Amino acid sequence: MQEAPHQRVEGRVPTDETLAIRAREGSPEAFARLVERYERPVFGLIVRLVRDPALAEDLAQEAFLRAWRALASFDPERRFASWLLRIAHNAAIDALRRRRTMPLVSLVMEDDGEEEGRERELPDLAAPNPEERAAGRDLARALEQALAGLRPEYRAALLLRFGQQLSYEEIAEVLSLPLGTVKTFLHRGRAALARALADAGYRLPTRGGETGGRSGT
Repeated sequence: MQEAPHQRVEGRVPTDETLAIRAREGSPEAFARLVERYERPVFGLIVRLVRDPALAEDLAQEAFLRAWRALASFDPERRFASWLLRIAHNAAIDALRRRRTMPLVSLVMEDDGEEEGRERELPDLAAPNPEERAAGRDLARALEQALAGLRPEYRAALLLRFGQQLSYEEIAEVLSLPLGTVKTFLHRGRAALARALADAGYRLPTRGGETGGRSGT
């Protein structure tokens, strides 16, 4: 008989789901551990959506407060991270709607289909020497600027996929979207990102292993 994902195995660190159940039963200590585990991912997702660190701090706290209040609705058979990030995403989108600052870009694509494996071709910013580290920092800044120009729904899908390593199905759950729409958002978002980086003089790596360096260098 398989062990349920929320059950604790003696000698192991309790799972997110175990802690969520304890928090649901009234343990503030269990919820505090979940906050420690997810405060950086939650803030990281929100700040890249709202583009305002001070606002993101407030929204991250709001997201955890919403999560605490909604623990009764959490299903321990599902992944806690997806449930929490959905709450964080909704808090960010609510704030953007209130501020009416959601950026729009025109994305015209010939084809909405793309192999899942191609999505893993975003630049690897790790660099082994000072020169490459400097180039990596430049690319990181260009990547942040490119992300900032995307439609929020594309940006959210990309951040959940590459920043949080969520599956397509988990992203669909977080964003409350059909699976096909998630794939379209990822495809269009990555294409828009590649175009923005190309305009800045960078290119995404290819299957052959090329780096994301500046073109013409």
